[in-house]
Order: sequence, then structure tokens, then C-alpha cells
Amino acid sequence: MIRVVVQETPIDLAAEHAAAEAADAGAVATFTGLVRGDDGVTELSLEHYPGATERALEALCEQAVERWSLAKAVIVHRVGPMVPGDRVVFVATTARHRGAALEACAFLIDRLKTGAPFWKRERRRAEARWVEARESDDAAAARWDDGV
Repeated sequence: MIRVVVQETPIDLAAEHAAAEAADAGAVATFTGLVRGDDGVTELSLEHYPGATERALEALCEQAVERWSLAKAVIVHRVGPMVPGDRVVFVATTARHRGAALEACAFLIDRLKTGAPFWKRERRRAEARWVEARESDDAAAARWDDGV
């Protein structure tokens, strides 16, 4: 099962984790990304391209399900304005064994950072700026290229 949600409302970790569990699986791996208050950031605002964003995330989940024989792959991503400490993204992968669940979870978070159409704007007091892509995100995503 693949579940992708892009929403403006807060992410309910308990509900999402429970929904990611499966009776025939032995492991659920999760990742929760939080808004950081680095360098005085007071707000992070994410924009996306509705429809295209969900399709891109679903395609990543399909790759993960196929590569690691997952029972479930879940991505819940927030958009809109958020403050430090808010949950931005929840990723869960469910598999028969922990190694597959952990690798697939890492794959999804690495790839969604560069492969989904999200645009970030940071606010520091009265100043706002768009956040450029980072080379470290590209490098993290590229480590999965040989098997995809």
C-alpha cells in the first residue's frame, strides 16, 4: 500500500505510525522532519505544485516498494507556514525485515528532498528569502542511483 498526503494541517505522528503498521511485516521505519530555528529562522513556508507534487512522491514510493518489497510506504508532507519545532514531513516504510524498512526510509527522505516540487521560503524577523537547493541534498539522493 502506498499513501501520499500533502496537507496544511499538523501531522499526527501516532495516527500515521499506527496506519503504517502491517500484520505481515516485522518492521516499520520512520523519519520525522522538523522545522529548525537555525540562524534565527522564525518561519518556514513551503509551497508546492498540487497534483505534480503528489505524483512525484507516489513515484518515489513505487520505486521503494519495488526495490525493497515493502508492505507499505507512506509520505505525509506539510505545506504552508510553519514555525520551528513544527513537523514538516513524516516518512514510514513497512517491510518483513528491519534492513529493508530502514534503507527504504532513508531512500525516500533522501530522494524527496530533491525529487519533489516543493519551494521553501525562510523568514527571519522582517526578512524573507527563498531557500536554494543544497549540494549535500543532491549528494544524498545520488547515493541511491546505482540501484534505481
